[in-house]
Amino acid sequence: MTPSWRKPAGALALLVLITFWVVLIASLSAVVASWPVIGQMAFYALTGVIWIAPMKPLLSWMETGRWRP
Repeated sequence: MTPSWRKPAGALALLVLITFWVVLIASLSAVVASWPVIGQMAFYALTGVIWIAPMKPLLSWMETGRWRP
């Protein structure tokens, strides 16, 4: 069985997506810093979970070669 090119490509895509997300959220930190503490906690908790949504199709593609199971 030959190794698939999808796994290294998918791992690289994961790193790129996570890096993009971190830079995007960090660039908003100056704006978020002026919010009340509860608002900051909610923002960071929400953005800490949202990035997971696009990972499921990407992981599925890495395993099966299709975007949907």
